[in-house]
Amino acid sequence: MAYQSSRRDFLAAGCAVPAALAAAKQPSAAQQAGLPYATLGKTGLRVTRIGFGGTAATDPSVAARAIDMGINFIDSARVYLNGNHERMIGNVIRGKRQQLVLESKTTAKTKDAALRDLETSLRELGTDYLDIWHLHGCNTPAELPDELFEAQRIAKQQGKIRFAGVSMHFTMSQMIPYLIKMGQTDVILTAYNFSMPPEMEMEKTLEAAHKAGIGIAAMKVMAGGFARIQRGDRLYTDNPRGLTEQLKKPGAMIAAMKWVLRNPNVGSAVIGMANDEQVEEDITAVNQPFTETDRKLLAAQLDYIRPLYCRMCGACTGQCPQGLPVGDMLRILSYADGYGQFPMARASFLTLPEAARRVRCQDCGACAVQCPNGVRVKERLTLAQNWLA
Repeated sequence: MAYQSSRRDFLAAGCAVPAALAAAKQPSAAQQAGLPYATLGKTGLRVTRIGFGGTAATDPSVAARAIDMGINFIDSARVYLNGNHERMIGNVIRGKRQQLVLESKTTAKTKDAALRDLETSLRELGTDYLDIWHLHGCNTPAELPDELFEAQRIAKQQGKIRFAGVSMHFTMSQMIPYLIKMGQTDVILTAYNFSMPPEMEMEKTLEAAHKAGIGIAAMKVMAGGFARIQRGDRLYTDNPRGLTEQLKKPGAMIAAMKWVLRNPNVGSAVIGMANDEQVEEDITAVNQPFTETDRKLLAAQLDYIRPLYCRMCGACTGQCPQGLPVGDMLRILSYADGYGQFPMARASFLTLPEAARRVRCQDCGACAVQCPNGVRVKERLTLAQNWLA
């Protein structure tokens, strides 16, 4: 295949000053847009403090718009949209690869499967190498056997990735110290938003990673995206308190982004942008400070989403007698009724074990899972099963 950039050229340039990094340090479009930059830990990668991520955008013109406006940090994953997301991004970045910091992810559980995923990612993205390759959705040390770290070491030696990453949705306070101890990880992509308690523990954990030289990128920045649904469009959420109009008010999601970026230990917030309006809105706001008005807005937003949104504390793990992965199911449901991405939610639901997909919460009496943060677990899981199963 004719890749857009040659791995031979990449290796010949040497690891210290590769061409991709040199290009990433010359962000002319971003400078014109006034976008701030940060360096991801010891990697030397200079990334815009907001990245284009997730699968909110299925229109390639939105990704192209983000790049044209100066965003240089582009996120994808082998599992997004059944592989179609990488293919879309690959088409968008053709001829622009050297300007960008590109990351993708694998959910593979073995070394061989991970390396096969990497080859597919490179082919679909039209590149010889990834700047960052994440082991995706690893929420416990048990999900990171050494053979997966070995896959990353092999990929580095072959010049197919520059830096090794791990992404996680839950248990940041457990996983980040573990990754620091293991010393195998260059970049961490972690769920991080205003809803996640306790705030001080999170801040200390992220600071420890930063001091260890690990780059930090944040995802799930919008805390479910319930205020991000295109105003006036179909609203999926089963709002029990008649507050639907609050979802149509601008500001809450910009405040959420500013809350994340107020933390100097976070290099970039990887944000799902569904349309050109959201791209422009985020870029306009990225330099704005987090204010007391923002804090009050987020307090009201948190009150609204309390019964709807999983705050990823991990307290429900292992509680369900039927063996349901409660946190994962709540997260998947938020793709549909929070971000308005039903196909993504359906595809994610189908990756769950078959036994979990067959369970129906309505067949149980009282729910054994009690969320300490007030999520109506049985109602939310029943909704997920009705919509997605």
